Amino acid sequence: MTQRTLVLTGASDGIGAAAARELAQGDDRLLLVGRSPGKLSAVAQSLGTESFAADFERLEEVRALAAWVRERTDRIDVLVNNAGGVFAERVVTADGNERTMQVNHYAGFLLTNLLMDLLIRSSATIVNTSSVGAHAFGRIDLADLDNARKYKTMKAYGDSKLANILFAKGLHARYHVQGISAVALHPGNIASNFGKETGDAMMKFIYGTPLARLLGTPQAGAANLIWAINGEPGVTWQSGEYYDGRRQLPRRANPQQDDQALIGALWIESGRRVGLPHLDWPSAHGATPTTAP
Repeated sequence: MTQRTLVLTGASDGIGAAAARELAQGDDRLLLVGRSPGKLSAVAQSLGTESFAADFERLEEVRALAAWVRERTDRIDVLVNNAGGVFAERVVTADGNERTMQVNHYAGFLLTNLLMDLLIRSSATIVNTSSVGAHAFGRIDLADLDNARKYKTMKAYGDSKLANILFAKGLHARYHVQGISAVALHPGNIASNFGKETGDAMMKFIYGTPLARLLGTPQAGAANLIWAINGEPGVTWQSGEYYDGRRQLPRRANPQQDDQALIGALWIESGRRVGLPHLDWPSAHGATPTTAP
């Protein structure tokens, strides 16, 4: 089997670090990305892999990351957009975007598109880590993507996780004919530092109390993520779809996730937000996406 090159974001802790440790046991070449230089370096050094620290609250660091990847490889077999966060307070980044949506969606959108020629050349798989929060809390309003009207932690998080699903569907619609396969995945409700560090009262209650014992381990979440990474598109999972663990759930799905006009409109707006206004979506022109009531 030919050695694959994998780019994995969110690899400094939690599911990402656990997945990196498992993948490093094989022959894959891993390029690991994380926000915390110290934690990321510890993971990378223990595995003998290459790494790059980037804070997704700054899109200039995402661009630097893309340049770093290009310096090291001319192919990417798998890109895993796994980085993410949940934040108690509304913060607008230096790029002018609400922080949750930028860290969880815009940054991955930018990175993917900056590497698109390498991904197409490699007939790559793109895995977006989403969450059941997408259908529990996500209701995207294109007129208020920054959640400026009334910020709620879980609403902002749900919107960003729904955006991960819409992005996977957009990648499929736009690039599957060129060999790209994309999937969105909820890897499970995992006990990790992700929820403990948010500052949100509800998340602290779930993740910082004995209730956390009811959650899965990072290793269990990593196993689901690796299932998508190693899966054969069209056989193991269907490109352009969303999975909860390893199950496709057409019931309980967010009604917005199959809104084709919304998929296109969010693609266009995301491109504008990250400085790639040339990323048009002809099929979305003239259509009116639905928004939450």
